[in-house]
Amino acid sequence: MQTRDATSKPVAAPGSVNARFIDLLGIGQRMPWVDLVRSVRLEDCGPVRSFPVRSGRRMAPGWWWSATDGRLVRYGSGVMRTQVMLLDHDPEVVAVACRPVEFVWREPDGSCLEHAPHLMARLDDGSGLLVDCAGREEVSRRLAHRAEVVAAAVASVGWRYRIARPPDPVLAANLSWLAGYRHPRYRGGALAGRVTEAFQRSRPLMEGVRGLGDPVGVLPVVFHALWNGALSAPLDTPLHERVTVTAARTVGRRQA
Repeated sequence: MQTRDATSKPVAAPGSVNARFIDLLGIGQRMPWVDLVRSVRLEDCGPVRSFPVRSGRRMAPGWWWSATDGRLVRYGSGVMRTQVMLLDHDPEVVAVACRPVEFVWREPDGSCLEHAPHLMARLDDGSGLLVDCAGREEVSRRLAHRAEVVAAAVASVGWRYRIARPPDPVLAANLSWLAGYRHPRYRGGALAGRVTEAFQRSRPLMEGVRGLGDPVGVLPVVFHALWNGALSAPLDTPLHERVTVTAARTVGRRQA
């Protein structure tokens, strides 16, 4: 059976979609998507496709150290790197993986299509999120059709799918700065508790920092707390010394 809407061509039914992945032994496997998602931890699987190095690109494929689960995540471009960073900062996310699954299905005309979303995230409720990273606001008809099939397949098992457009550049710049302090070495030990206390009342960044000691030693701990959610500040405007910082009201997963 095929499903369709008023503006698109027929879409493969979720139950007819297969999925390919690389198991823990490095061997390619294939099974129905609805069976795979119940039996395989995709966040532990390697990429089903590699990322070639192409001349002329400003950023080559690389690795991002994930503060979420303490391991390296591959990315294939600067666009992907930004989306990995956003997932790493998202408190709902507990693990991130790069291209761990490829969907395979038959079109009504008998042709076979394949699509491997760029990123996968495991969420704290046990479900998953698959992400395709778009370098611009417009989405090609080719990706739009594949996205429709993938979205229907993942929704059938309680997962989510999205095409991630470029984030606000100010937000991306702020998070990129804070991400430089995401490693636990910036946690600050006993100073971390003092930092949280200092911002129980909302106050300008440097006012609270100077009350704690030498900014050279205090600021990295504050930036780490802003990354992991122990502190909050408006990230839709450029970070500066007078930005208002506030301690989080509840202790979240990243602050434990």
